[in-house]
Amino acid sequence: MLPVQSVVRLIACGSVDDGKSSLIGRLVHDTGAVPSDQLLALGPAPDLSLLVDGLAAEREQGITIDVAWRFLDVGGRRFILADTPGHEQYTRNMATAASTADAAIVLVDVRKGVLTQTRRHTRLLALLGVRRILLAVNKMDLADWSRPAFDAVTADYRAFAADLGLTDVTAVPISATLGDNLGAGSPHTPWHDGGTVVDWLRQAPTADAAPAPFRMPVQSAVRTDDFRGFQGRIVSGSIRPGDAVRVLPSAAPARIERIAAFDGDLEEARAGQSVTLTLDRPVDVSRGDLLACNEAPPEVADRFEAHLVWMSGRPLLPGRSYGLKLGSTTVAARVSDIRHRINVDTGDALAARTLELNDIGLVHLTLDAPVPFEPYEVSRDLGGFILIDRMTEETAGAGMIRFALRRSTTVRPQPIAIDRAERATQKGQRPLVVWFTGLSGAGKSTIANLVEQRLFADGVHSTLLDGDNIRRGLNSDLGFTDADRVENIRRVAEVVRLMTDAGLIVLAAFISPFRAERQMARELMAPGEFLEVHVDAPLDVVEARDIKGLYAQARSGGLANFTGIDSPYEPPEAPDLRIDAVADTPDQAADRVMALIRAALLR
Repeated sequence: MLPVQSVVRLIACGSVDDGKSSLIGRLVHDTGAVPSDQLLALGPAPDLSLLVDGLAAEREQGITIDVAWRFLDVGGRRFILADTPGHEQYTRNMATAASTADAAIVLVDVRKGVLTQTRRHTRLLALLGVRRILLAVNKMDLADWSRPAFDAVTADYRAFAADLGLTDVTAVPISATLGDNLGAGSPHTPWHDGGTVVDWLRQAPTADAAPAPFRMPVQSAVRTDDFRGFQGRIVSGSIRPGDAVRVLPSAAPARIERIAAFDGDLEEARAGQSVTLTLDRPVDVSRGDLLACNEAPPEVADRFEAHLVWMSGRPLLPGRSYGLKLGSTTVAARVSDIRHRINVDTGDALAARTLELNDIGLVHLTLDAPVPFEPYEVSRDLGGFILIDRMTEETAGAGMIRFALRRSTTVRPQPIAIDRAERATQKGQRPLVVWFTGLSGAGKSTIANLVEQRLFADGVHSTLLDGDNIRRGLNSDLGFTDADRVENIRRVAEVVRLMTDAGLIVLAAFISPFRAERQMARELMAPGEFLEVHVDAPLDVVEARDIKGLYAQARSGGLANFTGIDSPYEPPEAPDLRIDAVADTPDQAADRVMALIRAALLR
């Protein structure tokens, strides 16, 4: 059986056509390799599979990772080698593989030199904590084994890498096709005394075994009549029965009672082992919690600064709610601020309102709940996260936490003595949100006004929020880009939540073009308190009405980012009520909305 800690995790990367496949083919032929479907037979499956999976949540989300895995044996040293595609569109695959790598081979074609994708891969290696690099300067045979050409590429790469803090770079001139300087020195490079690729592999480091406090993310809780245990994989440190721990984020204290494993109880468990722990007292523990050493627990926070690699074809929109998966926990999160985008060639910080596919940025994140974490440079397991598009379930980005923002600890919820239920009881009603969505000119505001008049006549405490009115005040600083539209609805949803806390029935009339933001608004409310009303009017009908003359301006090019013309509208897939704005008069539509409200309040 292969102990996990004896495996060196290695990634091979570089720009397309730089010869990576030829190099790996040679290494596989010369050293022997095990097919990827046999990897799990080489060691404890729960542990080795995590090494192979990289950002393991990718697979949990059903994402296909185009990475070939090879198991190499070089002079008795064993490697899991990730062969990642060189094309720019597969940068996400490279980041996935690099997330657990101990060292990297970076291929460069000596004739082309250091390309943009070489720089992007190297910057990712630095961000993902890979510090030891072999620069394989390939196709030397096509450059007449020119030492000046080799030296120029090496100097260029080392200067770039040094700016990223990467100083452990070994350069080797090779011909992957001919095998020169792979397993044995080449007669064509008498001027090179830096050893071969295999020499470098023999000296490659194993996984960092530096002492670290105990950490175990809880994957699941096992409960029977006479047993209550918590399963997970220890990501750092060790644990013994009797050791004091605390459960995070609650900070509840306990001691380890038993360490249960497949083949019986253990006296000690260490990093890399998957175990079931029992505690000496009843403590509320569930999936996503963290068991940690009581004397040195990690921080708990809900706001971070992080580097983010954007992996989706859909741009990052600040303010949009994404799922953030960190360890075994998943919480709703949004990018509250893009500090800058990084130019992969120069390292310059560039102003940015969004991130596109393969962009790398520095961002601030706000989570819906606090989570235990450690900076990525301290712990990959507790500092690396992915962002999940909640509409498509696509892995949209991979991030590395730098630190918690100060306001994560200084800004705390203030307890309020009178709650929303008491305020609603005082008014003799239940809080409710009726969210009107549809194209400009569909009749949302007209119908909402009629509904509010009926509610007022019935003695109901209500208020109406209208898109144009909000943009004249609270959101007067926002434009109409996709990012601004997201922020517009995020702010409105927060205002709506505060108004329902006051016990009101809130009518919100906004185009709100994106499903993700309407879903975010729904999730801020209690179940049953959010009603989505789609005022459905075809584009030709609203253009014919065009009371404000906006469609005509948009058609003539005088009004950019106009919904329905050059900005998309995503109609609700299952609204609580659909109003046919052509067939129904405004009064008929208002009557239907009132019937919907009365039915909701009677539940």
